[in-house]
Amino acid sequence: MFFPENIKFLRKRRKLSQADLASQLELTRTTLAGYEKNIQPPFKVLIKYAEYFNLSIDALVRYDIQALSEFQLSQIEDGFDVDVTGKKLRLLTISVDGDGNENIEMVPVKAQAGYTNSYGDMDFIGSLDKFSLPFLPKDKTYRTFQIKGDSMLPVPEGAWVTCSYIQDWTNVKDGTPCVIVTQDDGIVFKVVYKHLEKSKSLLLVSTNREYKPYEFPVNKVVEMWKFETYNRFEIEED
Repeated sequence: MFFPENIKFLRKRRKLSQADLASQLELTRTTLAGYEKNIQPPFKVLIKYAEYFNLSIDALVRYDIQALSEFQLSQIEDGFDVDVTGKKLRLLTISVDGDGNENIEMVPVKAQAGYTNSYGDMDFIGSLDKFSLPFLPKDKTYRTFQIKGDSMLPVPEGAWVTCSYIQDWTNVKDGTPCVIVTQDDGIVFKVVYKHLEKSKSLLLVSTNREYKPYEFPVNKVVEMWKFETYNRFEIEED
């Protein structure tokens, strides 16, 4: 259990004395000092701490908050819902061929609205057309998305963009072309620049200068895929 260490760390991070925080939480300084020395608080006090520091009780008690990155801590302080338990991490749903090799699923334009709602549904992923590209490294997971519009020329409208899955978005290099799967705005293909610390957003830029860059909140991003290659093949309609 990390509760004493966590509340002391969070208090000092906000540059609060024990008396300052005790006043904010409607406690005495002596009582608060006792909690920081491992005296078990009642549930109503746990709620006060959780609400004050914008964390769940489970996170405050069970996980080492000091192990979070500076970016995660800043998100918490800015009011973002940051999961520190790992329970919200989603395993990427994939399919494999008869030899156990990962397929490359194809997401056509007509299936993209369904993908944004069913990307974790094995039945949906299994229903997509699949293929393989032997020249791609085997240590990555790939998916192919059909592109709408002409905002990313020379990649033409209707082309199929094959991308590799990005697990940690903070490692994306500025200027990287990516397919972004969003909660409310569908699937877009753009050049990405990170504005994570400044505005908790991504700057999405088109290669076709007729389209203006725009910022998109990172908390609305569901998946991010790094561009690898594209082609113009057609798939048969059902």
